Amino acid sequence: MFNIVEKRRWYFTFSGILIALSIAVMVISTIQFGQPVRIGIDFTGGSIFVLTFDQDVNEDNLRSLFADYGIENAIVQPLGAPEEHVWQIRTREVTANEVGSLLVALEEHVGKIDRDALTFDTVEPAVGSEVARAASLAILVAAFVIVAFMWFSFRRVPNAFRYGVCTIVGMSYNLIITFGFYSLMGILAGWEADALFLTAILTVIGFSVQDVIVVFDRIRENIPRHRNEPYEKVVNRSILETIHRSLATQINAMFVMIAVILFGGASIKPFIATMLVGMVSETYAAIFIAVPLLAVWEKAAVRRKMARATV
Repeated sequence: MFNIVEKRRWYFTFSGILIALSIAVMVISTIQFGQPVRIGIDFTGGSIFVLTFDQDVNEDNLRSLFADYGIENAIVQPLGAPEEHVWQIRTREVTANEVGSLLVALEEHVGKIDRDALTFDTVEPAVGSEVARAASLAILVAAFVIVAFMWFSFRRVPNAFRYGVCTIVGMSYNLIITFGFYSLMGILAGWEADALFLTAILTVIGFSVQDVIVVFDRIRENIPRHRNEPYEKVVNRSILETIHRSLATQINAMFVMIAVILFGGASIKPFIATMLVGMVSETYAAIFIAVPLLAVWEKAAVRRKMARATV
């Protein structure tokens, strides 16, 4: 039987290197932009246009025209059915004079705009700050709920609290890697954190539980079945018995995400790419971080117990 748990030092070393690189990228981003990840108008405030054109419009043309007016990194998204030609554009806060000039330029170079259906709103920075605080609170609450859920689910297993803590360690690893990836793309491609990024992060938190709980549940089933086996061997057996299920489920979802990244619109690619990185990281963390860490914790506890008994 292949022993995954036995090679845990290699996994922990590799994970430590990835964490260090992710933190280094976030430090560079903080030096350049003032934040670990570039923040979009959903958190800092800005302007939102909803424009209805009389013809097909190219997304890149819209983004390029806004860039020509000094409005970089505009977030361009289609709304409704394609034949309706409705687009939402989120930018930094723009003045009334800029709005007028932009509309004239859009009609000259892109297409005629239905002025009666035009919508323009401004998001105040104070609102963006409130959203950022709510996002941070949501992540903390999710972490607390995971620990409580794992403790309750495994309350009949000795040291049930350890299962929850190991799950949080795996989740923390996923978040650091995901934030590091998004920070890197912010530096290289100008990606900015928006509401979709928050959705992706909360989804990654959900990913962090699903594979871990499958393996932990198999450990709980195998403990009474293999009472004469060392705990580390029971853990390794449980990983091997569930790894095919985890990989099959995740790979199917990854294929869909890769297809969307290759053929989908530019505005949704950061969201899908973030979830893809989070899913890959979660699959790795469940098998090679959270579960081996549980075995290490148990082994260390047994050693301490034996040391106290010999004193």
